[in-house]
Amino acid sequence: MKEYFQKMGRSLMLPIAILPAASILVGVGNWLASLKVGFVAQFMIAGGNAILGVLPYLFAIGLALGMSKKHDGAAALAGFVALTIPLQVLSPANMALLLNKPVSHINPAFGAIQGNVLIGIIAGLIAAAMFDNFSEVKLPQAISFFSGKRLVPILTAVVMLIISLLMLVVWPPIFTALVDFGKLVVNLGPAGAGLYGFFNRLLIPTGLHHALNSVFWFNVANINDIFNFLHGTGIKGITGRYQAGFFPIMMFGLPAGALAIYHQARPAQKKRVGSLMLASAFASFFTGVTEPLEFSFMFVAWPLYVVHAALTGLSLFIAASFHWTNGFAFSAGLVDFVLDYHLPLANKPYMLLVLGLFMAVLYYLSFTFMIRTFNLMTPGRNPEEDNYSEDQQVITNFTPKKISNADRYTQLAEKIWLTLGDGSSEIAKERLTETAHCTTRLRYKFTDTSAINVNALKHIDGVAGVNVLNEHQMQIVIGPEVQFVADNIDKIRNGELAVANTLNEAATVISAAKNDESDLPFKMVAVANGSLKSLAEVPDETFASKMLGDGFAIVPNEGTIVAPVTGEITLIFPTQHAIGIKTASGTEVLVHMGVNTVELDGLPFEVQVTVGQQVTAGQSLANMDLIAIAASRKATDVIVVVTNHPEWQATLNTSNDVQRGQQVATLN
Repeated sequence: MKEYFQKMGRSLMLPIAILPAASILVGVGNWLASLKVGFVAQFMIAGGNAILGVLPYLFAIGLALGMSKKHDGAAALAGFVALTIPLQVLSPANMALLLNKPVSHINPAFGAIQGNVLIGIIAGLIAAAMFDNFSEVKLPQAISFFSGKRLVPILTAVVMLIISLLMLVVWPPIFTALVDFGKLVVNLGPAGAGLYGFFNRLLIPTGLHHALNSVFWFNVANINDIFNFLHGTGIKGITGRYQAGFFPIMMFGLPAGALAIYHQARPAQKKRVGSLMLASAFASFFTGVTEPLEFSFMFVAWPLYVVHAALTGLSLFIAASFHWTNGFAFSAGLVDFVLDYHLPLANKPYMLLVLGLFMAVLYYLSFTFMIRTFNLMTPGRNPEEDNYSEDQQVITNFTPKKISNADRYTQLAEKIWLTLGDGSSEIAKERLTETAHCTTRLRYKFTDTSAINVNALKHIDGVAGVNVLNEHQMQIVIGPEVQFVADNIDKIRNGELAVANTLNEAATVISAAKNDESDLPFKMVAVANGSLKSLAEVPDETFASKMLGDGFAIVPNEGTIVAPVTGEITLIFPTQHAIGIKTASGTEVLVHMGVNTVELDGLPFEVQVTVGQQVTAGQSLANMDLIAIAASRKATDVIVVVTNHPEWQATLNTSNDVQRGQQVATLN
C-alpha cells in the first residue's frame, strides 16, 4: 500500500508541474493590469484561468498516465472519460432533472464536484487500474475491433457510471466530512496553518502530502487557497495563508540548512558536499523544488527532518498570525514570489522576506546544534566516505569511449548504469526490475538493493543523494533535470544506446586509445624554462602539503608560461595569476603563477587565453614579469596541480633544468 501511494505521489507531479504556466500568465497579467494595459492583461489572465479551470482533468489524465504500468496514451484517454461521466451525470442541472427538483434545491455537494480535484484523482486511479487489467483482453471475432486498448475507455465509462450512482449516496457525507475537516483547521486560525505546514513536510517521504495539499490548495473542502488567491476572490490577509509561510522556508530556511550541513561536513568531503548543497539550495531558492535537498538528509538524519517539519509549521503560523500573504501556482520559490507579488490579495509580501531571514538563522543554528549534538550522518560526515576503494573510483570516474562525445546527461546515465551493475551492463540489466522517475528522483526497483554499491553511486558527479527504501526499492536524487538522465538509462536498458558491457572491456577500449588522456599514467609537460622541483619544496604550505592535489613546480628563468596539458580553459582568476584547464577526460589542472601573487592584483601578468578556449600542451598561456614579482618579495614558482584526483601521486621524470614543452611529470 505504501508503494502504491508513493507511485501516486510521483504521478501527481505531472499535472502539478503544469501549474507554473498558470502562475506566469495570471501573475504577469495582473501586473500588467496594474499598469493599465487592459487588453493584454485580460488576455493573459484568461489564459491562466483556462488552465486553473480544468485542474480536475489535469489530475485525472496525469494519474491515469502515471499510474498505469505502460504509461500509455489510451490510459490518459480513459482518465478523461472517467472524469467526464461523474461531472456530467452529477452536475446540478442533471441532478435537478433526475430528482425533479429546482437547481436551487440540489445539495451543494454536487455543485462542488465540478471543480473538485479529488474526483479527478479518483477518476485517474480507476482509469489506470482499468488499463492495467483490460488493455490486452481479446474479444470474439465479431467485435474484435473493440479489443485491447480500445476496450479500456468503454469499460471505464461503464465503471464510472456505476460509481456515479454510488456517489449519489456516498458523496454528500464525504463532502461534508471534508468540509468539516477544513473548517476545523480554518477555525484554528494561524495555529491551523501551522499544523498544516508541519504535516505537509512530514508526509513528503510517503507522497501523501499531495492529498493533504488538495484539501487546502484546491476545491476539495471549499478552501481552494491557490485558485482564490490567483483570482482575487478571497479575503486579503487570509486567503493565501496556506501558501505564504512556505516562501521563508524554501527561499531562506532550507538554503541556510544546506550551509549548516556543508559546514559540518568532514574536510575531506567538503568539496563534494559543497557542490551538492549549492545546487540543491539554488533549486530550493529559485524554483521551490526542495526534494534534492530534503532527500539528502531525510533518511540518514531523520531527527533533522522532523526539526525541518516543525520549523515549516512555525513559519506558516507566524505568517498567518501577522496576515502576511503571497501565493504560488507551482512552489514557493523566487519565481512565484515575484510573479504573484502584485496580485490583489498579496498582503505585505515583503515581510515574508524578513521572516525568511529569521527562519534562515533558526535553520542554521538548529541544524548545526542537531548535527553536532546527536552526531547525525548528514552528507559528508560519514568517515567511511573519506576514502573509498580503487574499484569504486574506477566505476565512478569511468567515461566509456563509446559515448565520450555525448552530452552530460548521457554520460551521467552510463556512469549510474555501470555502477548499478558493478561495472557490468549485463549485471545491471539483471538487477534492475523496474524504472520510473518523478521531478527530481530516479525511483528504481531491484532484485536486491543490498547488492548495489551505494557508496560508489553517491560519489558520481551529478548524483545529489541516494536513498535505499527497502530490499527492493532505491531512489537516486538527480534534480529537476532527472528526466533526461532517466530517458538515457531507459535507452541503455532497452539496447538503444551502446555501452561497454564490462569494466574489462572498458579498460581494453581505453588502453587501446593511446592518445586518450583518460589513461593512467597521466603525463604533463614543463610550463616554463627553469628548474623543476617537487611540490614539497614549494614555499607555500597549501601546495607543499598537497591539499589541492599532487603535481610539480618550476622556478622559471624567463616569463613565458605554457599549458602543461591539452584541454579547455575553464578558469582565469580575476588577478590573472592562476589558470584552470580541463582535459577531455575530465581531469582538472591548475596552473598557479608565483606564491601569494594574488596580492599583486594581476599587475605582473599578461594572460593570452580566454575561458572556453581550447589549448594544446606547450601552447602559450601567459607572460610573467619575473623582475616585478621578485621586487615584491614573492616567490616566482609556477605550480601545476591536478585538483580533482587527490589519490593520484606525481613522479618527476628529471631533477635537472627543463625546457618548455618537455615531459616532466607522470601521475598514477
